Amino acid sequence: MATNIVLPRHIQLGAGASRALPATLSQLGIEHPFIVTDRDMVAFGYLEQITQTLEQAGIPFRIFDGTVPDPTVASVNAGRDRLQQASHDGVVALGGGSPIDSAKAIALLAVHGGEMRDYKAPTLSDRPGLPLIAIPTTAGTGSEVTRFTVITDEKTDEKMLCPGAAFCPMAALVDYELTLSMPARLTADTGVDTLTHAIEAYVSAKRNPFSDNMAEMTMRAVAQNLRTAYEQPDCIEAREAMMLAATNGGLAFSNASVCMVHGMSRPIGAFFHVPHGLSNAMLLPAVTAFSIPGAPDRYANCARFMQVARASDSDEVACDRLLAALKKLNADLDVPTPKAYGIDPDRFESVLPRMAEQALASGSPNNNPRVPSAEDIVAVYRKAWDGQT
Repeated sequence: MATNIVLPRHIQLGAGASRALPATLSQLGIEHPFIVTDRDMVAFGYLEQITQTLEQAGIPFRIFDGTVPDPTVASVNAGRDRLQQASHDGVVALGGGSPIDSAKAIALLAVHGGEMRDYKAPTLSDRPGLPLIAIPTTAGTGSEVTRFTVITDEKTDEKMLCPGAAFCPMAALVDYELTLSMPARLTADTGVDTLTHAIEAYVSAKRNPFSDNMAEMTMRAVAQNLRTAYEQPDCIEAREAMMLAATNGGLAFSNASVCMVHGMSRPIGAFFHVPHGLSNAMLLPAVTAFSIPGAPDRYANCARFMQVARASDSDEVACDRLLAALKKLNADLDVPTPKAYGIDPDRFESVLPRMAEQALASGSPNNNPRVPSAEDIVAVYRKAWDGQT
């Protein structure tokens, strides 16, 4: 069966890749870019680095720095409105997953109009919006190469998954030097996010040979480098490896889809404002324990890729070692449970049915090797509450 692979037209990797922005704009025929970022990028000086290259090249631009963590309909609409105040023929996203996801939505709305709810799954948006160049500053989301964006409807507390080729950037400038200032917590959370992308792509019902290869490379790299990047933030080799892993993980899940972890993670973010990578990490061991019976051979291979199981181990032994390794990774990275994070237990319990409903509505759990019911999802949420598997 043929597989449709969607990729950016240009991917530039390595130290200084972000400085290729003027040349990339020229390649794509963009003469007046609209830059979407956040105030952290302004404070850290990263926006100035980017705009200096544009000024030196004589390229006019305008800036929107009003994106927010877990971008909302309101923040996206504000960016769209600012873009439409002038004539722009392309968008540049600078930042982590939130600015990139915001830019994807803004670029689409600028051309096709409507509201983000019009584009949420199962709707597929394949007609292109304005061309987009993504410059990631975190090593985790992979959003710079994916055909998805996630926007929160603040009126309903729903994180809307919006899929389609229209959301895949035209170009990605992947510069690990922009991640050197990432704090330990963000390094950990985005790193486990990358691992989750790889594992879910590998076990997804929509997997294919391309995504399998990307997922395997990602798992190997994360297992070898995440702890080093967390414990030794100035280690260039680990930072570079994690940045490449994040991009490879994005290529994997963008072309295979995510599964139950992501479906359950989005509602936690929407209801309790837990960062996306952290909510994935909170859920990964419990969801993996639930899912292993649906694909024990696949999960056993994940353990072997991560070198926590030997080739000679049985699938059952390898799966046990995978679960132990995921729990140990969370412990080593100080990943809190929802309980330890401080989520109110009564509110958590009260919204479990709505969270399960939203998780299923996203479609992601349907890709899981063991497809859950709403009751199953509630049970897994309860196990994840205090770190059970």
